[in-house]
Amino acid sequence: MTDDVELDGSQGEGGGQILRTGLALSLITGRPLVLNHIRAKRPKPGLMRQHLTCVQAAAQVGGAQVSGAELGSRTLRFEPGPVRPGEYRFAVGSAGSCMLVLQTVLWPLLLADGPSTLHLSGGTHNPMAPSFSFLQRVLPALLAQTGGQVTLTLLRHGFYPAGGGEVRVDITPAAGGLRPFSLMQRGALREQYAECLHAAIPRDVATRELTALGQHLSWGTPADQPDQLRNRGLRTNEGPGNALMVTLAHEQITEVFVSYGQRGVTAEQVARTVAQEVRAYLACSAPVGPHLADQLMLPLALAGAGEYRCTELTEHSRTNAQVISQFLPVDWRLAAHPDGGWRVGCGG
Repeated sequence: MTDDVELDGSQGEGGGQILRTGLALSLITGRPLVLNHIRAKRPKPGLMRQHLTCVQAAAQVGGAQVSGAELGSRTLRFEPGPVRPGEYRFAVGSAGSCMLVLQTVLWPLLLADGPSTLHLSGGTHNPMAPSFSFLQRVLPALLAQTGGQVTLTLLRHGFYPAGGGEVRVDITPAAGGLRPFSLMQRGALREQYAECLHAAIPRDVATRELTALGQHLSWGTPADQPDQLRNRGLRTNEGPGNALMVTLAHEQITEVFVSYGQRGVTAEQVARTVAQEVRAYLACSAPVGPHLADQLMLPLALAGAGEYRCTELTEHSRTNAQVISQFLPVDWRLAAHPDGGWRVGCGG
């Protein structure tokens, strides 16, 4: 009988990342997971609908026995079976992020013995979660270094509060396991652009956001620079929703920064928020931004060796390292880098 791994959901940042990483590693290692105090540091603790869908998805992929899988539950026991590649459909059933469901099952399926296809529905562009655009532009090139392949296809946008987004994900496992990778430099800047996604809201909102962003970043105006400041109106039935995104594509990495429009927040405030994130990233030469930094910890640990440099080591990242260490014998090496930011490494 494999020993249980007991996690305290109130440790560190105390959010849903502990649940997702715990479920993924339970499937990968075959060790049962006991999680207490789920999302203890969030305004509404316990399993929300998107977190419950993560549990249900992990249970299907691994044929798991689960207790405590219900809305609001603060305790969960998850006993996995072997990971089974195949075709799956997972629906959040609300505007909750379906991209968080992908985060939960992606790594086990990348280590499975056959390809898989996921059909996901729910929110695709959500605050407090990686957007489809972020994952679609960042993940495939990074995974290629480890030997895995993933293709993300957006069928329909889904914004909060309506949801209704649809995504297809095709996963080809890494033969022989994930390979170590090194990501210490950005390389030359190849492309930089902003785009405003908007559906069922006044077009003037998008114009104001792009104009303010162009001023903050000294990129000009949407009228002068339509290729760099892109106004993307979507089908009305994909909204209402609004996302302002900046993409910076370098030789070694692409990073995406997103800010969302919401009631009571002006277009200028939305632009200011994302501009501040972009300027903070550009102020440091490290290739990996703060949101991607915690997501790269799991493939690094599964590869058993490697390194990357990030602009910031957040509480999310530190918590993720702690959770991973309770499943895997990882020799983490976290240190400030002399050229700025932090070096995250493990193994040889």
